Amino acid sequence: MIKLLYKTSLALTHAAKHAAVHATMLLVLGIPAHAAQNTPPASGANASAQGKYIERGRYLVKVGGCNDCHTAGYGMSAGQVPEKEWLQGDQLGWHGPWGTTYPTNLRLSINAMSENDWIKRAQTLKARPPMPWFAVNIMDKEDLRAIYRFVRHLGPAGKPAPAGLAPGVKPAGPVILFPAPPN
Repeated sequence: MIKLLYKTSLALTHAAKHAAVHATMLLVLGIPAHAAQNTPPASGANASAQGKYIERGRYLVKVGGCNDCHTAGYGMSAGQVPEKEWLQGDQLGWHGPWGTTYPTNLRLSINAMSENDWIKRAQTLKARPPMPWFAVNIMDKEDLRAIYRFVRHLGPAGKPAPAGLAPGVKPAGPVILFPAPPN
């Protein structure tokens, strides 16, 4: 099939050939074409740079502890959650004097933003505990760009996290309880 496709594509442009070969590979691997369209195709040096951003983003998500809250079951499984399930938020709440917060589904929120909007949001973010927004605010733009590109590479998945609750409102689901800080 690949040989036949190649022979029939000799008259196609380079971009069309690339797309045809890509589609054939997806077909052979059993992957729907739309599942591979999370990031625009890159070529040559651009593909290499994009790959480096994605790898850097993956690394930052791991060492930055993003999965600890934003990936259901990550801590309880000692990090043994498949990457395809990362950063989809969690139904487990964090309850303390601030009310109850839930980890955002970053796969949905970041995929709905432009790269520049994400960087601006990350640099100005103010959030309730336990989100370490103060650490995210001071991250280097290139690191924020890498996280953005990694999450975009993963693609949108999951459903939105529950809305946070005000102080005094009892959560319906499971929560991790934080005591009030000492005076």
